[in-house]
Amino acid sequence: MAKYRLVLLRHGEGAWTKENRFCSWVDQKLSSDGIKEAQNCGKHLKALGFEFDLVFTSVLSRSIQTAWLILEEMGQEWVPIQSSWRLNERHYGALIGLNRAEMALNHGEEQVKIWRRSYDVTPPPISESHPYYAEIYNDRRYKCSDVSQENLPKAESLKDVLDRLLPYWNEKIVPELKSGKMILISAHGNSSRALLKHIEGISDEDIINVTLPTGVPILLELDENLHPLGPHQFLGDQEAIQAAIKKVEDQGKVKSAEK
Repeated sequence: MAKYRLVLLRHGEGAWTKENRFCSWVDQKLSSDGIKEAQNCGKHLKALGFEFDLVFTSVLSRSIQTAWLILEEMGQEWVPIQSSWRLNERHYGALIGLNRAEMALNHGEEQVKIWRRSYDVTPPPISESHPYYAEIYNDRRYKCSDVSQENLPKAESLKDVLDRLLPYWNEKIVPELKSGKMILISAHGNSSRALLKHIEGISDEDIINVTLPTGVPILLELDENLHPLGPHQFLGDQEAIQAAIKKVEDQGKVKSAEK
């Protein structure tokens, strides 16, 4: 019997996800398909009888919008939401805005997979001449974060994501879990992967093969020490989920017509 249960998910499809671009810290709303994914996620969680006491999101709109839509579908709009930059997507540095398939064509699929999925490889940092630098670093949401703007990352490996996420997990989320609250974390592909790596003890080598589809809830059942009682569970139609995982993995590959 699980002492604690936690639901974690990658937000619904964003506008740039549809365009196969590195979105990262650029603020994007959900695509029309992403809205449907979030709504379907809420319907499924409601059908399974989940009742949340608290929701955590990043400060990016696609994460927050996903949480809103899920709670609306569940009739739980009143549930409090707490947002932190520490749950943001990985900062992809100079790669932000670039098309993954075009990157694979220019740099090779293996290099793109390393940039996207490896644990400790950091992409080239963003510079002030980058077309999205000012949009990110002049954004008001980061003026009220718990670090100064000059100390915000300019590029991150997955290890860096875990390093900035862990204080928030330990100081904010864990105490709420241990108080008996049922928690939903509406995060991103890489902040969710980093958290799964920590909770499940996934090795640096194996994390490269962990892929999370958009809008699919993940159930974690934990003991009194927050150790998993088994592997994480994707909730929903398993065949559809595997197809969605393959779709994410294929984003970093050269399109057939270009090979």
